Amino acid sequence: MSNLIWGLILLVFSAFFLNLDAFELRKGQKTERISGSAGDVLEDDPVGRLKVFVYELPSKYNKKILQKDPRCLNHMFAAEIYMHRFLLSSPVRTLNPEEADWFYTPVYTTCDLTPNGLPLPFKSPRMMRSAIQLISSNWPYWNRTEGADHFFIVPHDFGACFHYQEEKAIERGILLLLQRATLVQTFGQRNHVCLKEGSITVPPYAPPQKMQSHLIPPSIPRSIFVYFRGLFYDVGNDPEGGYYARGARAAVWENFKDNPLFDISTEHPTTYYEDMQRAVFCLCPLGWAPWSPRLVEAVIFGCIPVIIADDIVLPFADAIPWEDIGVYVDEKDVPNLDTILTSIPTEVILRKQRLLANPSMKQAMLFPHPAQPGDAFHQILNGLARKLPHDKSVYLRKGEKVLNWTAGPLADLKPW
Repeated sequence: MSNLIWGLILLVFSAFFLNLDAFELRKGQKTERISGSAGDVLEDDPVGRLKVFVYELPSKYNKKILQKDPRCLNHMFAAEIYMHRFLLSSPVRTLNPEEADWFYTPVYTTCDLTPNGLPLPFKSPRMMRSAIQLISSNWPYWNRTEGADHFFIVPHDFGACFHYQEEKAIERGILLLLQRATLVQTFGQRNHVCLKEGSITVPPYAPPQKMQSHLIPPSIPRSIFVYFRGLFYDVGNDPEGGYYARGARAAVWENFKDNPLFDISTEHPTTYYEDMQRAVFCLCPLGWAPWSPRLVEAVIFGCIPVIIADDIVLPFADAIPWEDIGVYVDEKDVPNLDTILTSIPTEVILRKQRLLANPSMKQAMLFPHPAQPGDAFHQILNGLARKLPHDKSVYLRKGEKVLNWTAGPLADLKPW
């Protein structure tokens, strides 16, 4: 009982100092500016620094897939669709491939959904291989570098390993034809076979208009200390319960389901976005992959993300000072979450909230349509621009071959 009383005291205290923070901001206090290179990168304008040629592919690789299932426009992997639309009208696009710095192949690899709306990656390798064969046969540019000056959007759980279960993804490895290309992917984990060196790690897609419609007045106090909604066990895919999220989510539930500081549940209420805006900390644990849309949602709603995913590579890590706005907790330390979070000084929490309130921070996490300065599209272009000029070694000598077109699982070699 004493633990319960102590927890409630802490909850009241947290609501008090967050009311104070809201009051200070209402008085006209400016949001804290991001200092150093992070702020400079967020404000960079990629226009004029690179040119991108967009291949025109038959509609079976993109538009027809989307027409078959428009739900793809709203799932967390939709960046591949919106990046295509953005580039078609972007000032960095060039219609002259001879002057292009980068080449983009619009393939919607995640727009194959189950009845429940879950994207399946199993057709993706065949589709990608087919598209690369097409561009290499009809244009000369792939063959000059075997893709080293090409980039691909591969937003599924384990990127170009094209599987949603880590064990299977590791076994597959990155599609060999993409070994020299630059991958733009949501998956990022250091020292992992599915993270290619030089990849650009981006946030998952979260619908900007939907989140905008759920904004609440900033004066409403943050009376929830720790918030989380989602699975703790994935019984359907991990019946024994120990593999999913490497046990981190299960540990959250087992240790804190009865803790009054923790508002955690498997239910997904209609007030989900509003609740995040009432919370101090939002848990962002790994699931099947290290990341989830909660990371974006937490930043947008000013809820300090508690990142529980060992070795995660966070989106636009050279542009967003994650250490300053979030809290990292090792997976093994999940049982101590209450102690870790209640030990953070009030002034540290307030500073993190002021940084999260910076509009440029939120903008960099979103794929709005139409595009806006400093958004995720522009951060991707900045990432590509920073990889220029291409080193001369990316261009193959006459007759030189690096990639093996016939390598890989037999299913990948079937026509698409």
